[in-house]
Amino acid sequence: MWEVWGWFGLVGIITTHTIHQPSLTNYNPPCPNHHHHHHHLCMQLLLSQVLEREREREREREMVGPQRPQFVLFGSSIVQLSFSDGVWGAILADVYSRKADILLRGYYGWNSRRALQVLDEVFPKDAASQPSLVIVYFGGNDSMGPHPSGLGPHVPLPEYVENMRKIALHLKSLSEKTRVIFLSCPPVNEAKIRENRSKYLSELVRTNELCRSYSEACIELCQEMGVKVVDLFTAFQRRDDWLNACFTDGVHLSAEGSKVVVEEILKVLKEAEWEPCLHWKSMPTEFGVNSSYDLVVYDGKTTINPSEWTFYREIQWD
Repeated sequence: MWEVWGWFGLVGIITTHTIHQPSLTNYNPPCPNHHHHHHHLCMQLLLSQVLEREREREREREMVGPQRPQFVLFGSSIVQLSFSDGVWGAILADVYSRKADILLRGYYGWNSRRALQVLDEVFPKDAASQPSLVIVYFGGNDSMGPHPSGLGPHVPLPEYVENMRKIALHLKSLSEKTRVIFLSCPPVNEAKIRENRSKYLSELVRTNELCRSYSEACIELCQEMGVKVVDLFTAFQRRDDWLNACFTDGVHLSAEGSKVVVEEILKVLKEAEWEPCLHWKSMPTEFGVNSSYDLVVYDGKTTINPSEWTFYREIQWD
């Protein structure tokens, strides 16, 4: 603020002259005091520079963007549905409340081809602020068996790998501090998919054999590129009851399946040697200072700060 008022003080002094002039911001000639005309021009130029600098400062203030880190979830329906009650996006939003904003960029039915088509629009490189973390999931729709017509979401495995490579490269180029985690293709409950098949759709060829191959390809790509990855195909199957517990319809994630996803994501964030650390326990809590407006404790003389309370959560996440 002192700087701003300093500038305006200077403007106040300068504007004792009557000034009518074009923009000469980038012109800075010598300023001889012995000639009134030159002196007047010098004052005009100085004022122009001061005002332009103030305009620049205003633009900078507008471009600061949110102070809270942004985590973006980018993917297909498993992402779009993740803010449903008890599902993994909603859990992350709760865990990171007052620490980071979880933004949803999920698109039902999409494959890696469609993701590439909008990548520059969803994640523009010239954005005023860039996300601290992007969690990416594509692969389930890509892995579906091809339709004889050539239509549908299927993407051949080699192309899927190259699409995911391009997505990773783009996201890593957004800023030095933008971190990326890929989620590999989880397994499915094939029997439940057949049971829930819509009469309006052609047969959906979704098998665990296909899911496994796309999951393994995603993991291999991430290891090659140094991108963090969550192996959902393996993580789900550590549960004995995964077939029935982890899905709502054989494909999309239930609250139980979501707990697996959150646990694995938090594990990656805790173990990653990133600066700054993006694990929730290591991040500052917004407006977490003590206040006389906090709840008063039993002694009637002090207050207790609730900003770090987590007892209300069903799970005390590590």
